[in-house]
Amino acid sequence: MQPHTNGGVPRGLLLLMSVATGLAVAGNYFAQPLLDLIGRELGVGPSSAALVVTAAQVGYAVGLLLLVPLGDLLERRRLAVSLYAATAVFLLVSAVAPNGTVLLVSTALTGLTSVGAQVVVPLAATLADPAERGRVIGTVMTGLMLGLLLARTASGTLSELGGWRTVYWVTAALMALMAVLLRIFLPRLGGDGDGRRLSYPGLLRSTLAMFRYEPLLRWRAAIGALSLASFSVLWTALTFLLVRSPYDWSESAVGLFGLVGAVGALTATVAGRLADRGRVQAVTGAGTVLLVVSWPALAAGADSLIWLLVGVIVVDLAHQAVLNSSQNVLYALRPEARNRINSAFLTAFFAGGAAGSALASVVWAYGGWAGVCLLGAVLSAGTVALWILERVTVNRAAAKPPKISVHQGDDPAPAPSAN
Repeated sequence: MQPHTNGGVPRGLLLLMSVATGLAVAGNYFAQPLLDLIGRELGVGPSSAALVVTAAQVGYAVGLLLLVPLGDLLERRRLAVSLYAATAVFLLVSAVAPNGTVLLVSTALTGLTSVGAQVVVPLAATLADPAERGRVIGTVMTGLMLGLLLARTASGTLSELGGWRTVYWVTAALMALMAVLLRIFLPRLGGDGDGRRLSYPGLLRSTLAMFRYEPLLRWRAAIGALSLASFSVLWTALTFLLVRSPYDWSESAVGLFGLVGAVGALTATVAGRLADRGRVQAVTGAGTVLLVVSWPALAAGADSLIWLLVGVIVVDLAHQAVLNSSQNVLYALRPEARNRINSAFLTAFFAGGAAGSALASVVWAYGGWAGVCLLGAVLSAGTVALWILERVTVNRAAAKPPKISVHQGDDPAPAPSAN
């Protein structure tokens, strides 16, 4: 499976990359439907158990900042394979964790190295023909979101069969297998553009400088952070709701909710095709509005399964639309710095997710499901406000020549050399 000479991505390679990204991210979310089970075995309370999810997201955010920019400096196949192999090792540590502290540390390290998925995503964007980049990114991100959501289903089922540790044993084996397959089938690609001229400290400074020189990156990072915060509030607190009255579900039943969320993830390719047709802003706007609309339905879901199902589907659909459209906008900005832009955006993105998970556990303790829904609605309203402000700001800048509109894909003043 080699890339086409015209920049296209063979279907088999695209499938492999989609599965790889989904599996890597899944390891950070296996614990969500198992929080009560893990807490009982390791002797920690619900709030402390929820920190397992937060640790994974914090580790992922740190990895996005420190490791993903290396894709502009190093040979990307070797980088991806190394990160996948390291993730397999840390998952094995989680499988044998004797207490909550060891589990938290190993989970954070798993999150750190699982950013191999975000080395694969911009690699797919690089291989893709520009006319179909949205579709390719959408396909790979569908794999990522399915991994994130179906992790709950898989972990619930495996825990019923062999306990929560079985989840980590199985995932470690799959990650090791994926490292081998990526080593065999991924094409060799060196770092892009000017990244090869930078030292590692310079690369990190250049990554942070992207926020200074790319206004659109700042807007999209803020929108994405609030979107994932809202998404994480739902999926962190949902476990606590479903294991209690009136639902009283088992861990495996809670995990099945991932199948419901997968409906929204499957819309990623649709969002990508719309982006390829120039409708990327409409996709973002619709996504932010739907995020807000979902929370009244979720609030009604406190004692109504139908409303809960509707709310979960809409949240996942809306979040995926916001993420996919934002990546399509940002990947067009600077092809020579694609990994650094991806790193900057996703660091803010997953930092928002970590904050959402942490806030959800605190708000649940004091305000229950009603408090959680209010928190989610406020965060979602923030995405709408930021998107409107972005449109107003970008349109005003475009109307004042000779300033260059970065929204049209032009390169603004280059970031200074950080050597």
